[in-house]
Amino acid sequence: MSDNTSKTLWSGRYEKSAAESLRKLNDSLPFDKRMYSEDIQGSIAWAHALGRAGVLADTEAAQIVVGLVAIKAEFDSGKFIYAAGDEDIHTAVERRLIELIGPVAGKLHTGRSRNDQVATDFRLWLRAQIVPLDESLCALLSAIVDQAEEHVETLMPGYTHVRSAQPISTAHWLMSYGQMLRRDIERIRRDSDSASPLGAGALAGTAYPVDRGQLAHDLGFDHPTANSLDAVSDRDFVVEFLSNAALLMVHLSRFSEDVILYSSPQFGFITLDERYTTGSSLMPQKQNPDVLELARGKTGRVIGHLTGFLTTLKGLPSTYNKDIQEDKEALFDTVDTLGILLPALIGLTETMRFNPGKMLAALDEGMLATDLADYLVGKGVPFREAHGLVGKAVRRGLDTGTPLSKLPLADYQAISDRYDADLYAVFDFMASIKKRGVIGGTAPGAVRMQITQIRNWLQR
Repeated sequence: MSDNTSKTLWSGRYEKSAAESLRKLNDSLPFDKRMYSEDIQGSIAWAHALGRAGVLADTEAAQIVVGLVAIKAEFDSGKFIYAAGDEDIHTAVERRLIELIGPVAGKLHTGRSRNDQVATDFRLWLRAQIVPLDESLCALLSAIVDQAEEHVETLMPGYTHVRSAQPISTAHWLMSYGQMLRRDIERIRRDSDSASPLGAGALAGTAYPVDRGQLAHDLGFDHPTANSLDAVSDRDFVVEFLSNAALLMVHLSRFSEDVILYSSPQFGFITLDERYTTGSSLMPQKQNPDVLELARGKTGRVIGHLTGFLTTLKGLPSTYNKDIQEDKEALFDTVDTLGILLPALIGLTETMRFNPGKMLAALDEGMLATDLADYLVGKGVPFREAHGLVGKAVRRGLDTGTPLSKLPLADYQAISDRYDADLYAVFDFMASIKKRGVIGGTAPGAVRMQITQIRNWLQR
């Protein structure tokens, strides 16, 4: 038997070395080595648990912990050297522990399987990623709120079906994405899984009297998992994170699409800082919104990870199956994607500038047609009838090429005697948005309320 095979955790039953093609397919070290800190953290907690249970002598547990601390220092300094037989981060750490402290290291794996070990490591790793991700998302939300605060009374067109609809404040548009982002942050914060799988063994639970409750608390979990069969195969936390990340990316993609449109020369509502755009290799005049386009493009990547992993899970029999190893690259890449995208998106949002004159010029009086209908409602006309009467006025204006505010009173009164000379007061864009002061409306007071609520939420 080759040295390569003899170093595996499962080589005792085998007479032949593992095929190189199997090793390339099976070994997860190239991607799971990033969990070295969590693997060592879990192993230290497991050593203490075995010591408390009397499985290890106090001196043995202490010796193992000292060795693990030394290994972590090697990883942290970049001095750790991998060996040919290292299948994954777990075997790499255990192999090095044996090299450092001798046979007593072999006692560490007592009652533990890589099945419950990796499930624990992965939960710990994801929980650690939530903190910087949360900070980045809060920074992006703060950038949106800062921009909104400057533009509470800056008018712009509101669109439905990418067609001018009603006037709104620029802050109201910004805060629509602020609300989406707040929900995203709340969802991702709930991703911190609270149950510890350690002690579930391969599938049936450990045979040693380990206090799983204490072990869970040592690792920062609220409680141990309730069923060992479920514990080793449960990847709900992965699916939930991928799902929440996919929805976050959908929101970021929609925001990006809006900013791409509004910063285009055809709209001119927004000017992007040059530091967050790129030029063309051929056309000297170009300024391309690549940050926003990549945000839009990477959304498909993250959604793909979610759908791919759900497909992996949907046909699995109970407990652990090697298919589940597909969880890591999907999650790692999603976290990496957010990690590289969010700083650029934060910078772009902080530095983009609005052009109020361009946005005001894009308003047209047809966007006040609903206000004209509301005017008739104030005269006692049922809204459905008022809608039709205004529609006729709009048609008259289109036929004569006349804006609604310039349409003669005689034309209005030919449509309905409910129209009076005071109808022309309706054609005031700021007055229109100020009417919409309900909670969640576009009136300045209502938008300031949104801003205050999000500011207070961020401070908490």
